[in-house]
Amino acid sequence: MPYGIVRSKHFYRFGEMIIPLLTWLIILLPIWLSPFHPAVVAYFIIVFDLYFLIKSFRTSYYATKSFMFLNKYRNVDFRKQIIEHKKSKDIQHFVIIPNYKEPLHKLHDTIRAMTKSDYPYKQIYLVLAFEKREKDAMKKEREIKKIWGKYFKDVISTFHVLKEGEIIGKASNQAYAGRVVDTYCTKHKLDSKQVLITICDADSILPKNYFSYLTDTFIHDQGRDYHFYWAPVLLYNNFWQLPFMVRMQSTLSSILRIASLSEKEKLIQVSTYSTNLWLLKQVDFWDVDIIPEDWHIYFQAFFTFGEKVQTMPLYTIVNSDAVYAGSVQKTLINRYEQEKRWAWGVTDIAYSWKHLFITPHISWSAKLKKFLYICETHLFWPTSFFILTISGYIPPLINPVFNRTVLGFILPRTTSLILTLATVVIVLYIYVDISLRKKMNIKTSLLNLPLVVIQWYFLPIVSFIFSSLPALDAHTRLLFGKKIEYKVTEKV
Repeated sequence: MPYGIVRSKHFYRFGEMIIPLLTWLIILLPIWLSPFHPAVVAYFIIVFDLYFLIKSFRTSYYATKSFMFLNKYRNVDFRKQIIEHKKSKDIQHFVIIPNYKEPLHKLHDTIRAMTKSDYPYKQIYLVLAFEKREKDAMKKEREIKKIWGKYFKDVISTFHVLKEGEIIGKASNQAYAGRVVDTYCTKHKLDSKQVLITICDADSILPKNYFSYLTDTFIHDQGRDYHFYWAPVLLYNNFWQLPFMVRMQSTLSSILRIASLSEKEKLIQVSTYSTNLWLLKQVDFWDVDIIPEDWHIYFQAFFTFGEKVQTMPLYTIVNSDAVYAGSVQKTLINRYEQEKRWAWGVTDIAYSWKHLFITPHISWSAKLKKFLYICETHLFWPTSFFILTISGYIPPLINPVFNRTVLGFILPRTTSLILTLATVVIVLYIYVDISLRKKMNIKTSLLNLPLVVIQWYFLPIVSFIFSSLPALDAHTRLLFGKKIEYKVTEKV
């Protein structure tokens, strides 16, 4: 394909529209196709339902596998292992905490958890990545340094000023902080390949063994120059404070993250993760004109180095807050906005679409595999609810003749049976959910146990309001060229 076409705005815009168009095409398919080819619609729905069934059992398998690995690695003394390894003393850790108007007590909790680390060396640098426009930023910086400064090798503060062409959010803030860290490392003659950068959300509680585990994994990893490292970020920190619907969605998100941990070929980091400074420098840090940055930085690296880029699992747990704004109404609104922001990751498809054609050094099979995976993820997100719950009833209603056929008669019953079979995995989800929270001392009392079971019956409603609908919102905005703004998720 001619280079000029690939670089054009129209080509990129087409990439933005691919999945939003397919999303609406699939959701409305039973309506516009049933009058002419109802059988085609019926077979499509049945195939999709079977795909969902397979996906459900696959998720349960990997959730179980990950849970077993979590138990296995829980008792590994990584501290002892890195002490016995000479190269471990060469590793320097910089923890970047991007934040804007975060409650000071949340920052204290996050930093306090780091000070309880079992990491044996004082080679952890705290990087407080503030936004200059936050009026209380310098006051927060002074207090944090005063209380916690003695626990770290150094505390570096950055105050990001938004420039032309940048978008408000984690990406532009982290890019600025990352360059400051790079300058610091150059000044102090630190090898960028031995410097690990951890991006830590302001409410992420790193486990005690995080830095020891990360260091041990890094020094034994043959492909470490090209790898990201990720421990599942579970939304359990404020579990029993949450309104019922948000608690339900947070539970499901946490289990899905646990499941993804064992799918190594598909694993891409989210939220809180680590990588080395050299790799970040090679891709010129985070792109500053995007909102969802975790998957995007992965694809920046992938389209630079190809299949060598991977996300490596860390079988330990990062505990984080789910959305909670105090009142139920504000919490529900904020949860919707958060999911919409996550779904805005559909913009990564346009980025990948463009880079399919300008990266001849990467094999087409590798590129297409990644491209189709990200397309599948973002297409399944907004469409699944509609196909699984509503679509099976539409063809017989729109086309009465089809309703008198055998296929028309059995379609709603077939889809209902498939979904019933899929609900079997909920038993496993309940067990994994309770067990995970028990590991983090967030117990389920006998009084609350019936609620933990009953809440899963509301899964379709919760998934629609806090998953499919905000994702559809994001897709529709992108389809019509309307951007969204980064809104900090309120957590009190």
